[in-house]
Amino acid sequence: MTEITQTPARLWKQMTSSQKLAAAGAFWLDETATDDQIQAVMLIAQQKKFRPKSVIALDIDRKARHFAGIVNLPEGLAARALIAYHLAAQRPLMGAFLDALGIAHENGLIQEEQVQPDNTKLAAAVERISADYPADDVTLYLNTLICQDPQTWAGLQEFVTELKSEV
Repeated sequence: MTEITQTPARLWKQMTSSQKLAAAGAFWLDETATDDQIQAVMLIAQQKKFRPKSVIALDIDRKARHFAGIVNLPEGLAARALIAYHLAAQRPLMGAFLDALGIAHENGLIQEEQVQPDNTKLAAAVERISADYPADDVTLYLNTLICQDPQTWAGLQEFVTELKSEV
């Protein structure tokens, strides 16, 4: 069986509704995502037959619900939403994983430019976060790492496949 290459848009489709809603809320609250938010406004306006001005006027919760309801997000928007979600809602998980690997970080955010995880520590790190966090969150985080940097995190693929078969 050939493993399908995971992309941010494919990950978005696999997320639970609560994960999508949390990611969408984090996306709209991300002050560095202005260009992506404009693209999202246009996408929502097009899909809902709203004027862009009307979408902009919506409160964060309503924008988040509309955004979360988009099935086929463009890769860039899906990637931004995944990053915003993890930074807003999954820092403890991220920190625990990086601690288990012995990778320096600040509140779950990797500090070094080039990181090379010790593949011999991956199993223990995955086991640690799997014991403390929901399987959906662990799988999404690991897949997000693989999407962001396939070379660095290639060793995680076998664990993601294993986690999927357990669910």
